[in-house]
Amino acid sequence: MTPRQVLFGGTAVLAVLTLLPLVVGANVIDKLTGLFILMLLAAMWGLMAGQAGLVSVGQQAFFGLGGYFALRLVDGGFSAYPALLAGAVGAAAVAWVMSFFLLRLKDGEFAIATWVVAEVIRILVMLDPLVQGETGTSLLALNAVEPALRRNLGYGFALVSLAAMLLAVWWLMRSPVGTASRALGDDDEAAASLGVRVMSTRRAVYVLAAFGCALAGVAWLASAVTFLPRTNFGVQWSVLMLFMVLVGGLRSLAGPIVGALLLFTLQESLGDFGVWYLAGVGALAALFALFLPQGLVGLWQERRARQAAQAASAAAPPPADASTPVNPTRSIST
Repeated sequence: MTPRQVLFGGTAVLAVLTLLPLVVGANVIDKLTGLFILMLLAAMWGLMAGQAGLVSVGQQAFFGLGGYFALRLVDGGFSAYPALLAGAVGAAAVAWVMSFFLLRLKDGEFAIATWVVAEVIRILVMLDPLVQGETGTSLLALNAVEPALRRNLGYGFALVSLAAMLLAVWWLMRSPVGTASRALGDDDEAAASLGVRVMSTRRAVYVLAAFGCALAGVAWLASAVTFLPRTNFGVQWSVLMLFMVLVGGLRSLAGPIVGALLLFTLQESLGDFGVWYLAGVGALAALFALFLPQGLVGLWQERRARQAAQAASAAAPPPADASTPVNPTRSIST
């Protein structure tokens, strides 16, 4: 698809989803808000791992920090919804500072360090009297908003955040930074030898992904109202990101979205089975890792490529010696 077609199609879908609260009930709005949050998380983790080769298991730090900063800003006198956006910006600023230390690590060291840092941040947040430790707290300013309006505003916030970040990722993947990040994901040493600015490129990807995860966190807070450190900073968010990207496909923008849709479907159909649902999700992720590492979108792309190659081969003219037989009776004119 051409860039114009992508933008036109995305704008049309956004317009339909914007008007959806006028025709559907509260339950549908709540479920779609949750789906948008999953899609946003998946797209951010796919950007990091699929494009720049940064495998993090600590993105829940920014999911929780966005909500925590929003709580602090509201406690300091900010209005609730501007505080949500400002909280996400604050989390991105923390990610920028952290990047100077974390991005010096590679592979497993980086993954473990991100998880350790996320746990340290969670513990520090729990020490804040405003949060009340494991008890948590609520963004009470949102309770002053009429429930139906609050639900629709939360839906709109999640939808706009998802659309903005998908547009940012799509633009980034088509920019020189995106080309450099893909080169780093393939072989960082070879990319550096070709002049790619390793740290600045990875920092741009890391901070953008952190901002997207923080937006997902504040969208979750706007919907749930309650802030619980063990939930908002829970490692399950990174596990879900990994599952969605692994199943959907790493190296494309569509892969994480497909993975989020599949996870959402599993949650809605099998979520009542409790631990068996979690076991099934884990088993499905293991099967994809072993037998379909390219994910569903990668499988579809490979199939399309094979079909295109077969069609091109069938349309090609046969070799000249096979299509033009030699006439032994034909004489050579002089």
